[in-house]
Order: sequence, then structure tokens, then C-alpha cells
Amino acid sequence: MAAPASLHRYKWYVVAMLWWIAFFNYADRQSIFSLFPLLSREFRLNDVQLGLLGSSFAAVYGISAPLMGFIVDRVQRKASILGGLRIWSLICMATALSRSFASLIFFRAAEGLGETIYFPASMSFISDYHGKGTRSRAMGLHQTSVYIGTIAGGFFAGLIGQRYGWRSSFVVFGAAGIVLSFILSRLLVEPARGAADLADTQSSAIPPLQRSEAHGEGGAPTISFWNFLQLIPARPSLALCMAGFLFQNFTTMVLFTWMPTLLFRKFHLSLALAGLTATVFVQSASMIGSPLGGWLADALRRRMAGGRMLAQAIAAGFEIPFVAVCALTQSWTLLIASLLLWGGFKGIYEANIFASVFDVVPPEARGTATGLMNLVGWLAGAGTAPVTVGLLAGRIGLSRAVALTAAACAAACILLLAAALVFARRDTLSLESALASPASNRIG
Repeated sequence: MAAPASLHRYKWYVVAMLWWIAFFNYADRQSIFSLFPLLSREFRLNDVQLGLLGSSFAAVYGISAPLMGFIVDRVQRKASILGGLRIWSLICMATALSRSFASLIFFRAAEGLGETIYFPASMSFISDYHGKGTRSRAMGLHQTSVYIGTIAGGFFAGLIGQRYGWRSSFVVFGAAGIVLSFILSRLLVEPARGAADLADTQSSAIPPLQRSEAHGEGGAPTISFWNFLQLIPARPSLALCMAGFLFQNFTTMVLFTWMPTLLFRKFHLSLALAGLTATVFVQSASMIGSPLGGWLADALRRRMAGGRMLAQAIAAGFEIPFVAVCALTQSWTLLIASLLLWGGFKGIYEANIFASVFDVVPPEARGTATGLMNLVGWLAGAGTAPVTVGLLAGRIGLSRAVALTAAACAAACILLLAAALVFARRDTLSLESALASPASNRIG
């Protein structure tokens, strides 16, 4: 058994190691959006076709997410994380081989398939090192990698693309991910599934790390996908969190996909500067908001069962005006201020996407829960956003089309308020009671 002090340190080292993997997860997916003007010129693409490049990734990412989550709950998560990193990095490099719009679509869709296993595996992994006392902070710190990865992907892809051509960007990002996968292969240690939750319910030290390479974590319990689906109506706060993620991810995907092009057209920036401006202010503010959101949510969770969900609802509500202003303003100063405020509240929300859900989902189903969340958020939310805005842009202009997506933040706010204030107490008590029962009785 690892010494308590050593284990306490290692659980934060885990967050740091996964941070770098998530960095490349988002840098790789973001890089293409700063290259839209180059791709449009070379392949003669219109706005709808550019939108389809974003939607193809999101659609495949979402469709495959439940299957990947289901697999994650049954195999070693370390292998899933590192294997996924290698696969999507190779696909990223292969994108440089594209010679037509169809091949671009193919590689973007394939990258969505490669990346989709990461979050179900990593969120389940972190939840077994961090219980309810530190879970939001751990996931909030991990979430900062998303913001820095998005900034780096947007800026360096534009910089490399305008100097060496768009193909070089994909080769650089993909190769870096391959190197990272081999560095971390000897450093990550698989935890026992449900360790942190057992420590919470039993008021004892965290069980020892599970160093076995056997699949299934030494006979750890699992539940069927059908039984998991039965859990959703039994715990309404889970369904409301999923629906909130759908709407919130719709708006976020519009930011990733269309903001660089909007700034390129409206303010006549270079590719690199447009990609940097569209990401650096929002994501830098999110990087501050995410740890703050983790701390706030952990504090609220100690006071009320729906504390994490309430933190998300408040953040989504405050995003609404700043999304609209970012899209409509002609003032550079007002643009930057609104991007910063949008990003700060976005970070508070995103720190708790999965931590909120894990308050009502048993440990053996958290990969499945994350996968289903990503199905809803990325297929129905992010998958429809780029092409929807592309279609609207042809009728009312890109600025107004982006501004309309603020309504999705309003919907997320309402749904999460209902989850926090109406259903969370009953649902969290149901989980705590189930954790004291045999695994076969944990659903319902």
C-alpha cells in the first residue's frame, strides 16, 4: 500500500500528467479552424463546407462516445488513454495527406473517433483518485489544459500554416503527441475503481493503488448499458445535466469554429492573430475561471447536494450577454472585455461538467456516463453548431448568427437550476445509499 502522504501527492501528479494529454487532445482538434482561410482558398470551400469540417469531427466524436465510455468501464483506463493519444496523433499527422475536401472530411471524422475515448477514461481515472472533497478542483485544474491547448492549437497552427503551409501544422502537433505517449507510459498507475468514493463513505484512507494490468480492475463490478439507461429517469438531475451540456456545448463549438473567421473578416487580422485573438482571451480567462469554479463548486457541495450544478447554472447565465456582444460589437476594446468575461464564466461551468454528474452516478458507470454525455453534447450540440451557423450566416450574416447562440446558454442555465434546486438532493442521497449496498443493487 502506498503511504498516505505519497498517495496524496501522486493523485495531483496524475492530474498533471493527464493535463498534457488533454492539451494535445484540444490543440489537435482546434488547429484546423485557424487554417480555414487557407483551406478555403486551396479547396475552394464555402462557409457551409467549412462548417461541415467542424461538424464531421463533432458528429463522429459524439456517435462513438457511448461505445467508448462503455468500453472504458470494462478495460484498463491507462491503456485506453495512451492508446487513444497515439491513434489520434497518427490521424492528425495523416491529415496532411489530404488532396480534396472529401479526404479532409474523412480525416477530421477519423480524428473524432480517435479522440473520443480520452475523456470517459480520464474523468473516470481522476474520480478514483479524488473524492467529493477535491474532485471539482482536480477536474477544474485538468480543464485548464483544454484552454491552453485551444490557444496553442489556434495560434501555432495559424503561425506554422502561414509560414510553411497548412499541412505542416498537422504533422507538428501529431508528432508531439506520439512522443508524449511514450514518456507517460511508465508514469501513470491505474487506480482501484471506486477507491475515492469508498474512502468518502467509509471515512477511511484511500484503498491502495491497483497495479495489476488485468482488465476489469481485478473483478471490479460493472453494469450493463441497459441498466445505465434505466438510471437516467431514476435520477433526473443526470438527464438535466446532459441536456444542459448539449446547449452549452453548442455555443462553445461556435466559438471554436467560427470566431477565428469572424475576426479575420471583421477586423482584417492575419491568420495567426485571428486564431490567437479568438482563443487567447476566452481561454486565458477560462483558465482562471476553471480552478475558481472547482473551488466554488467543492465549497457549495459541502453546503448543498446540488452545489456543483448550481455553480454551473450561475456561470451559464452570466455568459449570455457576453456571447452576444462578442459577435455584434465593432469595438476592439469591448470585444476583448466581452471575450474575457465570457471565458471566465465558461471556465466555471466547464470545471464541473463531469464532477456534477459523478455526484449521482456510481463509480462503475462513470465511463459510460461520460460517453453518453459526450454523445449528447457533441452530436446534438457541437455537431449541429458549425453547420447551423454556416447556414444562418448566408442569410443574416456571420455576426448575427453567432450572436443568436447566446440563447443556448440561457437554456443551459434553466436546466441546471432545475437540477440543482429540485432533484439533486434526492439523487445524491440515492447514490450514497447505493454505495453502501452490493454493486448489483446500485441502479434505481
